[in-house]
Amino acid sequence: MEDWGIEEDKMGMTTVSGTVKLTKDSQNLIGISIGGGAPLCPCLYVVQVFDNTPASKNGALAAGDEIVTINGQSVKGLTKVQLAKTIQAIKGDVKINYNKLHADPKQGKTLDIILKKLKHRLVEQMDSSTADALGLSRAILCNDVLIKRLQDLERTATVYTGLMHHVKKLLKAYFNLCKTHRDFGDIFAVIGVREPHPSGSEAFLKFSSAHREFEKSGFKLLKTLKPMIQDLSTYLNKAIPDTKMTIKKYADVKFEYLSYCLKVKEMDDEEYSYAALQEPLYRVETGNYEYRLVLRCRQEARSHFAKLRKDVMEKLELLDNKHVQDIVFQLQRFVSAITEYHESCHESMKDADVFPIEVDLATSTFEYHKKDKFHDPEYEETLE
Repeated sequence: MEDWGIEEDKMGMTTVSGTVKLTKDSQNLIGISIGGGAPLCPCLYVVQVFDNTPASKNGALAAGDEIVTINGQSVKGLTKVQLAKTIQAIKGDVKINYNKLHADPKQGKTLDIILKKLKHRLVEQMDSSTADALGLSRAILCNDVLIKRLQDLERTATVYTGLMHHVKKLLKAYFNLCKTHRDFGDIFAVIGVREPHPSGSEAFLKFSSAHREFEKSGFKLLKTLKPMIQDLSTYLNKAIPDTKMTIKKYADVKFEYLSYCLKVKEMDDEEYSYAALQEPLYRVETGNYEYRLVLRCRQEARSHFAKLRKDVMEKLELLDNKHVQDIVFQLQRFVSAITEYHESCHESMKDADVFPIEVDLATSTFEYHKKDKFHDPEYEETLE
C-alpha cells in the first residue's frame, strides 16, 4: 500500500485471508471477472462470479473479495488485464490466495438504493412510450412476463368469484325448490288420504311420493355441489393469494437487484470520468471498498432474485395445471349433478303418470271439517 501512499479505507468492513484451488473448464476459464489494479487502485478484486463455472460451483470466491496471489505469485502492481492473462496462461489448477470481504449487506442498502428501487417500481408500471416521454430509462428486466401474470391471476380470481357467486345462488334456489317439493308432497299426501275415490286417492298419493323423490334428488344435488364451493374457495382464497404474494416478493427483490446494477454502472461511469481527467478518486485509491460492497450486495441480490424467480415459475406452473384441471373437473361435476337431478326427477314423474285422475266432485271430497288439521281458510276461499 505504500506505493500509493494512502491507507486503505475499509469503511468498517473486515477481511479474512483464504485459499482456493480451481480447476479450469473446457474453455480455459475459472469463471470470474476482475476489477481494480494498477495504476489507480491498490487492490485487484472479484467483480463477478459467473454461473455454472468452476468458481461458482466451488463457492469460496464472491464479488468484492481481493485477490492476493495466484499460484504463489503476488499480483500486487498488476493491472486487471495482466492478471487475467496470468490466469489464462496457467496450465492446470489455479490456486488463489484471497482476502474474503466480510460486509453487512444492510450497509450497502443506502437511501440512494431505496430511491432507485422506488423508481424501478414506478417505471415497471409504465409502457415504453410513457417512460420515454418522462425521460425515465427502463431496465432490461422491465416488461417481466412474471409481473404481468399478476393481471392474469386477477382475471382468474374474478372468474372463480363469479363461479362461486353463481353456484351459491343456484344452491339456494334448489334448496328453496326442495322445500316447495316437500310442501307439495305433504299437501298431496293429505289430499290423497282424504280423497274417497280410490283412483283419485291413489293418484294424489303417487304425486305426493313423486314430490318427495324430487326433494331427495334435490338434496343429493346440494350435497354434490356444496364441495364445489369449498374447492373454488380454496383456490380463490389460498392458492391465488399465495402465488400473488410470491410474485410481489420476487418483484421486490428484482427491483433491488436492478438498483444495485444501476449503482454499479454509476460508480463505473464516475471512475471512468475521473480516469479520463487524470484526477484521483478517493474511494478507488483507498481500495475501492465502497464499490466492492455494492458488488457484493448486487451478487447477493441476484442470487436471491434467481431463487425467487425459480419459485415463482414453479408455483405458476402448478397453479396453471391446477386451474386447467380444476375448472374442467368442477364444470363436469356441475353438469353431471344437474343432469342426474333432472333425470331422477323425470323418472319420478314417469312413475307418477296417473292421468286422467278420477275425482268425484259430487261428493264432499273437499269439504273438510273445521277442526281438521288441514283446515286452511285461505285455501277454502281459493276453492270457492
